[in-house]
Amino acid sequence: MVELAAERGKQVSSRVSEAGAGWRCQQVGTFKDLRPNDRSFSWLNPATLWRSRNEILAGLFGDPSGEVRRRWMDYQRSRADFDPELRIRPQVGESFSFLLLGDPGEGDASQYAVVPGMGRIGEDTAFAVVASDVIYPTGSGNEYCDKFFRPYKDYRAPIYAVPGNHDWYDGLGGFMRVFCDAPPLKPQPDRGLRGLLWRKPERIDEAALAQARTMRGLPEQQAVQPAPYWVIETPHVLLVGVDTGIRGELDKDQVAWLRRTSADPRPKILITGKPIYRRNDYTPSPLEGGGTIDDIVRDPAHNYVAAIGGDVHNYQRYPVKVGDRVIQYLVAGGSGAFMHATHTVRRVDVGGVHEEEYRCYPLRGDSLSFYSQLYAKRLRMRWLYLTPQEAVCIMAEQIGIKPVRPVEEPVTITRRMRWAARILGAWPWPLRLPVDKVFHRFLSELSDWDTPPFFKSFLHVAVTPSDVTIRCFAATGCLTQELEPPMEDEVVISLR
Repeated sequence: MVELAAERGKQVSSRVSEAGAGWRCQQVGTFKDLRPNDRSFSWLNPATLWRSRNEILAGLFGDPSGEVRRRWMDYQRSRADFDPELRIRPQVGESFSFLLLGDPGEGDASQYAVVPGMGRIGEDTAFAVVASDVIYPTGSGNEYCDKFFRPYKDYRAPIYAVPGNHDWYDGLGGFMRVFCDAPPLKPQPDRGLRGLLWRKPERIDEAALAQARTMRGLPEQQAVQPAPYWVIETPHVLLVGVDTGIRGELDKDQVAWLRRTSADPRPKILITGKPIYRRNDYTPSPLEGGGTIDDIVRDPAHNYVAAIGGDVHNYQRYPVKVGDRVIQYLVAGGSGAFMHATHTVRRVDVGGVHEEEYRCYPLRGDSLSFYSQLYAKRLRMRWLYLTPQEAVCIMAEQIGIKPVRPVEEPVTITRRMRWAARILGAWPWPLRLPVDKVFHRFLSELSDWDTPPFFKSFLHVAVTPSDVTIRCFAATGCLTQELEPPMEDEVVISLR
């Protein structure tokens, strides 16, 4: 079934037509009926920003994630059924498939828009994994009802997760309660200015959480993972999930476990809260004691074939040659939260990857058109607006490639279009609207809107004894793409 859906998905993707990108949406999808209310998640509320202050405090005064993680692990080790190697053993055969969602949990239209297509493509999958930021803005256990249990209530398989930085803003309390069935940690004083300003974990309403759990109460949906980092063992592949905390560093206990786990000769896929390659940049997570996580991934003795990270809210793939083999490095954070731009990604050359080998979703042209519409509307400056066709041509010229999809009518790029593209960050320019690093950190939430196209995505990963096939499917919020989810990328990795 998935193979047929994939073949059809290639023919209706954003790489084929504007309609495939969702720009000609004639009917909003059924996801709107799944939402419990029409409230939109907003980062522009000062209360939301204040609740998320731990990110800034961790940068100024140090990230306590490693210390708190050790306390969580000390408690987990005291449990009678604790496995020190943190193994999860799902009942799967020689061949199986699973879903991967990245950064889903805003609980608004853009998250629920992923659900119908995910249900169709993932109908026969053995389990799902959430990579980073299960719940926004602070990972509170009191917000799992409408941001986790309700949207995935009809997914009839277990869901595992690795936390993102936002899950850590609650001291990982909500995450550990839901995924590891762990009670709250005893409060421990944190002296100094960080302790004074640090947001403390919320007290969880246990009755409300128990009621929320009934939405995923079927036996086949149940899953308890041993820790915020773990290894899913299957006959031919290990899925290794790591916890990167707030700032990305892995503590020494997790590093020691990761090295032991990586010594297993079976092929492996790393699942992490922070991608190793992103936006034509190389950003591997540091290891306490020295080195980076990519040192472990690249070691040929460890046999990693792919590394998938969330945190960045789009899809990107970098096939990096390491010695005589290729490791697929993916960004997969587009399953619900506001969209991060792809049109600011320059011509790709990082890690020896050529532009022709790089893949992203949304396409750069669609990203540019999206942001042009956003700013034209928000700033009431219509001259900033670039049609999808204009934006595709501008980005092709800027990157030095042919337009990614067919251009239906000739486009003459005018001075007005070039100025709009410069101001929107399509190429380096000192006077531009915030769409790059400053935008990512402080203003990107302005791009969260509740009408299609959403440019969301999820991964379907199929494993056989001989290979792993990773497919990226799109979710636009349009009914057409709900019924036939577009497939935006596909890569087959040999295990032999």
